[in-house]
Amino acid sequence: MKKLNIYLLVPVLLLVAGCKKEFINPNAADGGEVIKNAEGLTALIVGLKKEFSVGATSALYNAVSANGLTTKELYVINTGNGELAALEAGKGTVGGSNAFLNNIWSSCNIVKTNAQLLINNYENVRETGTKEMILVYGHVFKALSIGTMAQFWENVPTEVVRSDDFLAGQRPAFKTRADALQEAVDLLDAAVPIVEGTAPSVFFNTKVGTDIDIKNTVYALLARYNLMLGNYADALAAANKVDLSKKSVFKFDAVSPNPVYRTSLVTNNTYNGLPNFGLPAALQPDAGDGRIAFYLGANTTPVKVQGFFKSDADPIPVYLPGEMTLIIAECQARLDKLPEAIAALDAVRAKTTDAFGVTAKGTAYAGDPMDKNAILLDIYRQRCIELYMSGLKLEDCRRFGRPDPNDPAAERSRNFYPYPTVERDNNPNTPADPPI
Repeated sequence: MKKLNIYLLVPVLLLVAGCKKEFINPNAADGGEVIKNAEGLTALIVGLKKEFSVGATSALYNAVSANGLTTKELYVINTGNGELAALEAGKGTVGGSNAFLNNIWSSCNIVKTNAQLLINNYENVRETGTKEMILVYGHVFKALSIGTMAQFWENVPTEVVRSDDFLAGQRPAFKTRADALQEAVDLLDAAVPIVEGTAPSVFFNTKVGTDIDIKNTVYALLARYNLMLGNYADALAAANKVDLSKKSVFKFDAVSPNPVYRTSLVTNNTYNGLPNFGLPAALQPDAGDGRIAFYLGANTTPVKVQGFFKSDADPIPVYLPGEMTLIIAECQARLDKLPEAIAALDAVRAKTTDAFGVTAKGTAYAGDPMDKNAILLDIYRQRCIELYMSGLKLEDCRRFGRPDPNDPAAERSRNFYPYPTVERDNNPNTPADPPI
């Protein structure tokens, strides 16, 4: 079996000789042929999906871990794990050399660069349903990598520098996180008419798999990133398009195991969950909330996380149906449509069926139906519970104005992360680190 070689030159990812990152190419296309035909480009999609989701260095594992420790979803079992303990303590203890932050940064940049290869070379394919899906996957995974980075850093390098430009001294510029998120939205907007007009070919599904429902994923990520930007009408429209009966997941098996389970939870020596999702008393779930058993088991100290992290083969959702419903609730509330906001909120609070089994089976909202702040607070509470360990809580915590690291009742240990040292040492465009 030949290998598809994807090369990495810090701080940007390029197709030149350097520190080499290898993807196994099941279709036997070598590095020179990979971008020239459907076999190679679909193999590249398989490789970038694995890069984002598989292993201890993946963006997915490190984003879930760093986010969970920063926002008190998780706690460090053995404080000898210094990188994890730093994230838990936060503030000045988190430095640019933190391995978890470096892994998010590196993995997202690898995915971003190889997604750009798909965008640049999809026209080398002629078959309808394959050509278009190669382009869409390029847009989706470039948007996902940029959007993930923008949740953790104030500024993000979104451009991909060509190898000759890099060797001539060019380094990627940084965009503000708002501009980076807008670029992610623009990429996804460009994918909408494609997924609405063309279905994946049989060849494409055979090579890439059907674990990701690509049309609904485009809508879901549009809803997510528009919400982060405060584009409430656009986020609402996108969330309403998502078919909540469909699933999009990162799949795992014994060879490529669920990274959160295999790297951390199975050992009982790294980290685990906190009772009541680590929430302060005012935000804790009702005792009968069905999501307690789903995510936390018996909910006693110590918690043994369940949910999507029980075994090597557990798939991890790209997004949850509940995320879409809560985006609808939040957008309606922020647009001052409070009855509509409560209706969507209650759809999560009282949910008894769900594509992934995340069901609160609770009661309707009982607060003041005219108190916008109270409604938004319960939406935040439901997001903390429904989307536990999704990697989204740090973004939520900032957006809802929850107590910051300098508050005695802090609910997060950092606002944004420092930039990786490897980036700073090689890219003079790297901005100053935020204080917290």
